[in-house]
Amino acid sequence: MMGRYLLRRAGLIVLTLILSSLVIFTITQLLPGDIARVMLGQFATEEAIANLTEELGLNRPIYVQYFDWLIKFVQGDWGISQMSRQPVYPLIMQRLKNSGFLAGLATLIYVPIGVILGVVAARRKDKVVDQAITTFSMVTVAIPEFVTALLLIPLLSHHLEWFPANSSISPGSTFAEAFPYLILPAIVVSLTSIGYITKMTRAGTIDVLESGYVRAAYLKGVPRFQVLTRHVLRNALLPTITVVAICTAALIAGIVVVEMVFGYPGMGRLLVYSIENRDLPLIQAVSMIFVIVLTLANLIADILYSLLNPRIRLGK
Repeated sequence: MMGRYLLRRAGLIVLTLILSSLVIFTITQLLPGDIARVMLGQFATEEAIANLTEELGLNRPIYVQYFDWLIKFVQGDWGISQMSRQPVYPLIMQRLKNSGFLAGLATLIYVPIGVILGVVAARRKDKVVDQAITTFSMVTVAIPEFVTALLLIPLLSHHLEWFPANSSISPGSTFAEAFPYLILPAIVVSLTSIGYITKMTRAGTIDVLESGYVRAAYLKGVPRFQVLTRHVLRNALLPTITVVAICTAALIAGIVVVEMVFGYPGMGRLLVYSIENRDLPLIQAVSMIFVIVLTLANLIADILYSLLNPRIRLGK
């Protein structure tokens, strides 16, 4: 049953990626301006522009360009950056590694903290602790990442001098080398997701705590910690897993903003650069990587959800 469930999910992922690639390619073709003229500059002759257009294959029918691009993308040939004239694939892999460092550290921050705060708030429902945690989660969700960054940089970097204010590391840095420069950006990226995880975990835990089988476990004399770990969390975290997958989208959006604020050389900063310079191969490849990351995050969430709730994979 699990194999059939995964096969069905894989089919949906492939369909999602194909449709997303079509949307991304279409949108990039609708961007204003002539890419050949942009690359050659305003003083380029019409003959030079026509030659470059033919060299890049931009004079072919749109559907031919799309299928050619899609086939090459699947094969790992992501083209040449039209501005830097560097191969797109190694450039993106390097930046993807850096963004992976930031996203991974942020996930290690917001998931456990959000779950712990949500459980604590549920256990202290309607008390001062619950109200304080709920207020904190609402504030973190409401404040955009760039505002949080502009508030924390003066406090934690300039006043307290705990973290560096700039994260413009060498693109080839290892995680250990980048770690001191990742902490503050990771905190900024995490805060919004902490709020979402806390709210969902609190709601799920309260529902489970008020269920009949949890009350029966308490009446049987099962220790409180055992009830919490074996009965409450297993069911309360089901909706939280879905929210973690949804937070991946917010994480990507936050990374784009935070990388620009802190000067961090990751995928978000590369995307902004490619859009500013109308670098179509870069825009298309970076956008597809973001789509792939989101679909994989949702697949992992579905697998975890089905493992915790067998009725999902059995189709019940």
